[in-house]
Amino acid sequence: MARKCTVCGKGVVVGMQISHSHIRTKRTWQPNLQRVRALVNGTPRRILVCTRCLRSGKVQRAI
Repeated sequence: MARKCTVCGKGVVVGMQISHSHIRTKRTWQPNLQRVRALVNGTPRRILVCTRCLRSGKVQRAI
């Protein structure tokens, strides 16, 4: 399963880590994804959702 939010599509970002001596190495920034039970087309399913979508109310949680 890809590390991607199913609501907004936020995923992994790749960039460079630069040390004090300016040595550059590749690094990644992972999104803060949570596995939640949410209503998808009226049925509860487990999906990966970023915390920004959870906080803004874009996801209807299933109980």
